[in-house]
Amino acid sequence: MTEAVSGPDVRTILDARGYRPALEWIARRAEAFVIALAALVVGMVLFSLFILAVGKSPVQLYETMWRGGFGSWFSIQNSLSRGAPLLLAALCVALPARLGLVVIGGEGAIVLGGVTAAAIGVALNGAPSFLVILLMGVGGVAAGGIWIGAVGALRHYRAVNETISSLLMAYIAIALMNHLVEGPLRDPASLNKPSTQPLADIYRVGNIPGMEVHWGLVVGILACVLSWLLIEKTRWGFAARIAGGNVRAAQVQGLAVGPLIVGFTALAGGFAGLAGMLEVAAVQGSANASLAAGYGYTGILVAFLARHNPLAIIPVAILLGGIDASGGLIQRRMDLPDATVLVLQGMLFIVILFSETFYGRFKLFNPDLWQRPDFLKGTV
Repeated sequence: MTEAVSGPDVRTILDARGYRPALEWIARRAEAFVIALAALVVGMVLFSLFILAVGKSPVQLYETMWRGGFGSWFSIQNSLSRGAPLLLAALCVALPARLGLVVIGGEGAIVLGGVTAAAIGVALNGAPSFLVILLMGVGGVAAGGIWIGAVGALRHYRAVNETISSLLMAYIAIALMNHLVEGPLRDPASLNKPSTQPLADIYRVGNIPGMEVHWGLVVGILACVLSWLLIEKTRWGFAARIAGGNVRAAQVQGLAVGPLIVGFTALAGGFAGLAGMLEVAAVQGSANASLAAGYGYTGILVAFLARHNPLAIIPVAILLGGIDASGGLIQRRMDLPDATVLVLQGMLFIVILFSETFYGRFKLFNPDLWQRPDFLKGTV
């Protein structure tokens, strides 16, 4: 009787073909995608129950939402325009999060960046357009960077909770913006809606050729890519990840935690301030109450849904921009308030926060599992 010859086990085959390192790489990154996607689905199911409770069809609503956000070239462009400021607003949350900080006051940096840019554009009226637009951008970045950088300084040097301080400072920034727009910077011609003097056309940021989408989209995508490179490929990003994991360990290793916190929060605020500048120079044409459009708060949802990954922020921001863009069509077609999309965003945010408790609980997503000698052992 011939004995059966056992073949190599699956582990050996995976090693020989180079599959096991790939599976480890997938396992290491799949958890964030799977849980975030599950949270998105659960949030939409809960929102469907809400729509049923008000006597409307969830199927019709999601169909209308798709048409309003991505159903035509016009709606896609509208979604991209809505998503452009969300890219920068989300970075205001994502970058400090790598240091373990929860900064939710990006709305304040946005409005101050917009007001600063508008003031510079009006004050330099008559100067070369390239110089004025550049200085408007620098002013917006500086205003937002100083504002959120102060949050980081308060956190490190005075142990003030950054979540509370950034939120309170956002309200202060909005009040300051209203004071400036309705007072020292007000255009006398703006009667019903106080605003600064409108920017000259040569100082406006134009659209991408062939699209009805302003260049802020390109700026936002570039900012996300550069932020990813900063976090993943530089020593500052490596130091930030260490400090975010354990501040005491980072200090023992000799890392300057204080400058890291202030620097990353200032950079995050600078991105939000740049979003405000682009809203003024590309969309509004002047600084007014419309600057406080809630992009800073929606950016929190984008950052959490993207797990604070700058590259993942890009598709998530466009998705949320599409949902926001569909609000008007939902109101007209389904006789629902325009704020219905805000209810969806709120439900998604609650579910995403709840989903944080599931990270690290599934062994399948543990890359160490693929290194165990008894895993995937067998014959073929």
